[in-house]
Amino acid sequence: MEHLGWNIFEPRTYRPSQLQVLSVSSLIILGFSVDEVLCSLGRFCSMLKPSSMATLAARSVASAGYFIHFNHKLLFKQFPRRSAVPISSIGSIHSTHQNLKSSGETPVPSRRNIVEILKERSLLESVTSEELKSACVSSNLKVYCGFDPTAESLHLGNLLGIIVLSWFQRCGHTPVALIGGATARIGDPSGKSLERPELDVETLERNTVGIRETIGRVLGNSNGEEGGLVVLNNYDWWKDMRLLDFLKRVGRYARVGTMMAKESVKKRLESEQGMSYTEFTYQLLQGYDFVYLFENEDVNVQIGGSDQWGNITAGTDLIRRISQAEGAYGLTFPLLLKSDGTKFGKSEDGAIWLSPSMLSPYKFYQYFFSVPDADVVRFLKILTFLDLEVVEEIAREMRSPGYVPNSAQRRLAEEVTRFVHGQEGLDEAIKATEALRPGAETALDWRAIDAIAQDVPSCSFAYNEVLNSSLVDLSVSSGLFETKSAARRLLKQGGVYLNNSRVDSDGRKIEAQDIIDGKVLLLSAGKKNKISQAAIGSTSLAISSLLPEASV
Repeated sequence: MEHLGWNIFEPRTYRPSQLQVLSVSSLIILGFSVDEVLCSLGRFCSMLKPSSMATLAARSVASAGYFIHFNHKLLFKQFPRRSAVPISSIGSIHSTHQNLKSSGETPVPSRRNIVEILKERSLLESVTSEELKSACVSSNLKVYCGFDPTAESLHLGNLLGIIVLSWFQRCGHTPVALIGGATARIGDPSGKSLERPELDVETLERNTVGIRETIGRVLGNSNGEEGGLVVLNNYDWWKDMRLLDFLKRVGRYARVGTMMAKESVKKRLESEQGMSYTEFTYQLLQGYDFVYLFENEDVNVQIGGSDQWGNITAGTDLIRRISQAEGAYGLTFPLLLKSDGTKFGKSEDGAIWLSPSMLSPYKFYQYFFSVPDADVVRFLKILTFLDLEVVEEIAREMRSPGYVPNSAQRRLAEEVTRFVHGQEGLDEAIKATEALRPGAETALDWRAIDAIAQDVPSCSFAYNEVLNSSLVDLSVSSGLFETKSAARRLLKQGGVYLNNSRVDSDGRKIEAQDIIDGKVLLLSAGKKNKISQAAIGSTSLAISSLLPEASV
């Protein structure tokens, strides 16, 4: 195309932000013959990779004109320096695949429609444009979800965002995790009745590291390669933004009436606490994040929970106003609720963390194992990547007479634990679960028991206090029973276990071989309460735990 006055750059260097999508009724070519144009376009198209065909363009060095491939059509803008000659006989150039075929390139393979997948699995609440359905099939998208580092780990409430990102990734798109190092200094008012407490810089940095590690572990990091995870921090572009620059760049396009109409803003303004100006501007900060990512990182889709709809639409609106471009989309998914309407993701001990340093894979596994029958099938659809046919088969099995109780919960716990903690984490959880089941024949491993010690109440004893002591006395001193008579009563009923083996005599004493690997022993009262104690060397570290029933 050089003889047409165009400069052809390497296609992969172009970003959507550099392209102009022009809606025209016919092609207008500037003083060149039809043969010249078609010949040059053919050579240009042969340079494009299939994955880039929907977003790449060539641009004149002199800014004389543009052309862009969009939705299988090549659209043109006329050169101002020459008289425009409409060539209505061309119409539009269809069939990207024909151009590629003639050049020997492989056409873009048909991909699964991610919007339809999310809809089938009850993971779709709203989209900003129905055009996303066609865009996600015809092109490779970059999709981002934001995570403010308000804690050292993500929790179960963030899991849906990661799952939706993973679905996009599995359909050939690129997931982008945006850590809100800047926005966390403000605090998102969405769904909050009070302003978030301010976090110091050291805490924010520590939280950022923890969240980055969790996201990288779950979604994997392919160093920015196609389909791999990209992790960014919005503090990188906000740290140098001055107030006057922000007002000029963003503030001039923000309509106060629109901002006040957002549901999250209206609720706070009607409350007794009200809303600070700082929180009021949060939607502009998140909105500009989308503008920046659209212009500089080729990101064209933002996803979030249904409570993020206002912030997401603020971003798509700013892109239309600031970038004067189309092709940016927003998608929300429902909040995760139980069948009784309460939020899923909380336990009596607080949040269900995704980091193994804050919640062991064992406890994570047990949480999902305890899901009620009324919720388990729905959660299998939403929280796992099992084929829907498999989920339906599990639902049928639950209704059959021979169904083994908790089998569906076991599958749910296995799938979600594997996704979050990997196969190694799942193996650890199953091993600890089996080890803590009364009557289990699995050989006990002190590491498996020690791994869950931080998740349960504990106490310690000296080695000589444990060795040769009466089992009844030890069960009382450790807190398993309140009185010796209570211990003897349950023992006679066959409800007391030592290392998962039933104790038959109230005169039983602790022997050296009872202390597993010289470090730990496990006492169980019935099938509900357990206590483990460990000894090391001449002194002991004894872990005393009252645990819920462990199940596999």
